Amino acid sequence: MGLAVCNGATLQCSFGVAPSTLIILPTNKTMACNQPMANIMDNIPMLNILPFGMCSSLANPAVASATSAASGVLTPMPCIPVTSAPWIPGSPTVLLGNMPALNDSSKLICNWAGVIQILVPGQFTIQVP
Repeated sequence: MGLAVCNGATLQCSFGVAPSTLIILPTNKTMACNQPMANIMDNIPMLNILPFGMCSSLANPAVASATSAASGVLTPMPCIPVTSAPWIPGSPTVLLGNMPALNDSSKLICNWAGVIQILVPGQFTIQVP
């Protein structure tokens, strides 16, 4: 069983240089350890998913442009996450707001080829299958 993810969880992107924090608004009306719980649709950039410092993915147009200008030397640029798909797979047997609850083994794909994972779920007492 995985742990339920809630507001304040720590995230890491495979192309980011710093961890980030998951922000969950109380729209699902379900709390875990006095924090709103997350579902798979809590994937909105700059609302739920904050930047990861600098991005080093060449799929990111800003990084590709800066790298080209530096004669091919990889030049990281500020991270602006772009996530259009929900977290996968979530916990299909536990629904929050009619969507599967988010567990600590779920992943989120950034359009710039990064894989966002959950490092710390924000709480350690509630488990979801």
